[in-house]
Amino acid sequence: MTATNIAFLTFLYELEKYMKKQFFIVIAGLMAVALLGACSKKDETPVAAAPATAAARTIVIGLDDNFAPMGFRDEKGELVGFDIDLAKETGKRLGAEVTFKPIDWNAKEAELKGKRIDVLWNGLTITEERKANILFTAPYLENHQIVIVTEKSPIKAKADLAGKVLGVQDGSSAVDAVQKDVDAAKSIKELKKFGDNVTALMDLSAGRLDALVVDEIVGRYYIAKKPGEYRVLDENFGTEDYGVGTRTDDLELMAELEKVLNDMKADGAAGAISTKWFGSDIIKK
Repeated sequence: MTATNIAFLTFLYELEKYMKKQFFIVIAGLMAVALLGACSKKDETPVAAAPATAAARTIVIGLDDNFAPMGFRDEKGELVGFDIDLAKETGKRLGAEVTFKPIDWNAKEAELKGKRIDVLWNGLTITEERKANILFTAPYLENHQIVIVTEKSPIKAKADLAGKVLGVQDGSSAVDAVQKDVDAAKSIKELKKFGDNVTALMDLSAGRLDALVVDEIVGRYYIAKKPGEYRVLDENFGTEDYGVGTRTDDLELMAELEKVLNDMKADGAAGAISTKWFGSDIIKK
């Protein structure tokens, strides 16, 4: 055998060894791929998704945002007030998010009935007429419809309102209070209605109005800011109560509100909020 033949045979032997090695490498690779594929399929087994967290319950409260100190905007434009604080505390105890929606107070019953709001909570007076369309909580504050005049006004009593222009907030219980006093209602020259009491007080100061009938809690809050400018008559147009209102068929929400308000009266939380805004606990138990 020549050297050439020996070299050729050696080449064939080495080639065979190389091919066998590569064959086993390829087989091992294919087995690894198959194994990984099997594991991947196992990992892809659908896993039941965790249940979604229930959306927070929201209670929409309709209010007149210019009705201090019950609900109004401060110098920063933020909603504040006695009823605002009371409603927020109620929301916390119910585990609900409370949102406030300013509305045309004269259209409050339509807003409630149309389900654009869930609750009326803003110095809402309980009246027999309103009970036809609104379900009320038990009273939480007592109020009077007072008569405000300027300090220099010659008006001293309700009888002096004859022939005068008397102002009220449109849609407020002051309108009903004046109209129920038949003698006074007939004697006045005009019952002028305003969108809010702030504008009415400005007209009173400017002499475009002779007197203003307004909720005592609201009226005294405003005139206290301008001592010496206004005066309150000894006589008034009656006593009334504030309550929280819902739709007449919303019995479940009403029951919840009643319970929380009663709890807040009992544990002193309502009294503390009252003291913050009025200087004393005037909550009606």
